Amino acid sequence: MYVVELQFECFDNTTISAVDAAINGLMDALRYNGQVLGREFPIVMDDGIFRVRAVCPEQDGLHSQFNSENVNAHIKRLNNACLLAPKIKLLGRDINSEAAAENLTPSWQVIYTTFVHTCSPLRCGETLMPIPLYRIGPTSNGDHKAILKWQTEWQACDEIQMAGGCKAEHAALHEIRDVDSDLFRRGWDLRGRIEFLTKIPTYYYQYRVGGDSLAAELERKCPKCNGDWRLDEPLHNLFHYKCDKCRIVSNLSYDFQ
Repeated sequence: MYVVELQFECFDNTTISAVDAAINGLMDALRYNGQVLGREFPIVMDDGIFRVRAVCPEQDGLHSQFNSENVNAHIKRLNNACLLAPKIKLLGRDINSEAAAENLTPSWQVIYTTFVHTCSPLRCGETLMPIPLYRIGPTSNGDHKAILKWQTEWQACDEIQMAGGCKAEHAALHEIRDVDSDLFRRGWDLRGRIEFLTKIPTYYYQYRVGGDSLAAELERKCPKCNGDWRLDEPLHNLFHYKCDKCRIVSNLSYDFQ
């Protein structure tokens, strides 16, 4: 990932509220298109220039060729706040974050995230490195808001169940573990949309914890088709199960690892 600075220059008198609305609107649009990562974008005023720092998946992630219709619309609205289109300054690589996948057409890919990740939830199946969402067609309403909203909810549930300090733990675990949950159904449907757009087999990650015993866990079947899906060797030291029919991968229960 790369840290960039967006510089917005005023060309006439304006107001802080107008600038705030215009810049934050653009940053939200860029976020929902996968061009910037995270949810907080501090705005600094510096002698008539407003500066925003953000993290991008790639060096050219803010190139106009990747803009969604919503991003372009917000760029045009900057004029209403007397702001010019932003100048982009690449500050360098973020050493604390993952690099984006180099292979954008892998043999397979997977929807996978955890509460500690801020990168794209679409991962290369061969390397498990994140694939920038703007590299694929829009998943809904012209951008990727639906998959990013799903990611936010999945991560929230993951953090709650990992903390394990309240009654909400069980409800949160149900959402990321069980195939009959709203979050699982929505994520699995989005997986199908991405597979349709990219023509690449796309899998959904089922989080697994609990179970009766290691022996029973090793004989666990696919939760959708009830077929055999345990792998001889785990993929990426993470996925112990993979159903090519239902497009689901999963881990051996963490209770028995």
